[in-house]
Amino acid sequence: MAWDEWENSKAAVAAGRHVSMRLNRVPGGPGGGQGDLVVNQDDLGGVGHEAFVLHGRLHKEADIAGAGANTEGAGSTMQAAAALKGSNFALGGELETTVSVWTSQVKSVLQACAHISNHLDYSKKAHAEDDAAIAASLRNRDGSAVPASRLAEYFK
Repeated sequence: MAWDEWENSKAAVAAGRHVSMRLNRVPGGPGGGQGDLVVNQDDLGGVGHEAFVLHGRLHKEADIAGAGANTEGAGSTMQAAAALKGSNFALGGELETTVSVWTSQVKSVLQACAHISNHLDYSKKAHAEDDAAIAASLRNRDGSAVPASRLAEYFK
């Protein structure tokens, strides 16, 4: 809708005339009457699984704070930072900051992966339960499926 169409529509409403709205689209192109977004249960499961796998790999491989940990639990990077600071190198403090920022960012990505995986697993399960409940409620007394022509009666 162009700006002048919007202004004309507002004026028509103010004057009490009927106004309709149209959405611009390319005929036959995207949005041409059929849904563009289709998600299948397998798609949700696949994305959730990949998020779970990524979470596991990140948890193991991106932990620079704990890599090469000594008996006190300090990783090799933090040990190097402490050694540099002990020798009065400014790089020691900067290395500690780098490890701190890196660890914070990795935790954020891990939380996002866990959220995606858990949410998609939940969505997949919830939709399957909804489908089963709908299918159960759309049965005749003898257990046979209700035909689509009979469903139309409910919407009249």
